[in-house]
Amino acid sequence: MRFLIIFIFLLSNSFADEVADINNLVINKELKKYDGITFLDAKNKELNLDDYHGNLILLNFWATWCAPCKEEMPSLDLLQNLENLDNLKIFPINVGQDNIKKAKDFFDDLEIQHLELYFDTSITLAKKFGLRGIPTSILINKEGLEFARIFGLIDFEDKKFIEWLSNYN
Repeated sequence: MRFLIIFIFLLSNSFADEVADINNLVINKELKKYDGITFLDAKNKELNLDDYHGNLILLNFWATWCAPCKEEMPSLDLLQNLENLDNLKIFPINVGQDNIKKAKDFFDDLEIQHLELYFDTSITLAKKFGLRGIPTSILINKEGLEFARIFGLIDFEDKKFIEWLSNYN
């Protein structure tokens, strides 16, 4: 039993470090590469994440029925519009299997102005990234490698978070 507990402790510590003073943000100790990351836009056109190399990318997984998603979405919208993060591209990806009208109504109700709708209708990305809940945000550097994750709700307008993220821009 002690061996199992030690193994789990070592295993969990080998993957990531939590950033002090920024709740729910975990930095990967090892960068992760994913191939074939595609998702749909609101017009049902397939987008490939490889087309955005050179940008700092934030993939935010959400659903209309998710209360924490609703709470964080307005701050995510404002984050997309910050001038000092002009190389940041945010993809809010609906994994709730919501139809376009329901997702659009969600954005309209929250007065989202700077983000577009994206969908993972078959939930392949949720599986590929090993999501355990939503909201979850994946941060990908300019070389296309995952360097951090946000598990759960975060205030994307938090000055400490913006300052930290600016280091990767």
